[in-house]
Amino acid sequence: MAGVAALAWGEWLNWRWSRILVGNREGASEAVIVLGFRNPQATANFINRWRVRVGIRSVSGGTHRTVVVFSGGATGSSVAEAKLMADYAASAGEFDGTVLLEDQSATTWENITNVIPLIEDVDLIKIASQPAHALKARAYLRRQRPDLAEKLVRADDYRPGEWTVLKPLLALYGLRTLRGLEADERRALR
Repeated sequence: MAGVAALAWGEWLNWRWSRILVGNREGASEAVIVLGFRNPQATANFINRWRVRVGIRSVSGGTHRTVVVFSGGATGSSVAEAKLMADYAASAGEFDGTVLLEDQSATTWENITNVIPLIEDVDLIKIASQPAHALKARAYLRRQRPDLAEKLVRADDYRPGEWTVLKPLLALYGLRTLRGLEADERRALR
């Protein structure tokens, strides 16, 4: 019974995080920002491959003009996370639209700082990562550029049953990393 409760708690918390600090806007153009994860090997690791898939499935169809921004520097190897993710997306044939690379950042704060010049002119902004990490990045965008944060909409970062067994661990880790949110951001969590 405790195991089922832990799984349900992990699902609920990840679902909730994916819906915080986002609006319900419409627009003709969008940027999907895919945040990198430390990658010590020469190809995209499991986490980065999953984040690429989240980013690609977050792309709106139809008449939207979309740019996908892969963001992450060379924190675990000599190759930037952004390049590894873009290469993976290209090899998987997942996305053939406009791709931009931000390959200098080493932290989530830097990811947001460095992608701002690439996304200023779009109508909608989606941040693709695990729900807690994406929430942290949305909070950082809100701190750095409140005007752009108004353009945030939900990415397809939460799906029921995806990573269910790991979601309680991701939720615990997320609670730890989200402690750094400011008071008004914490109120947004309620």
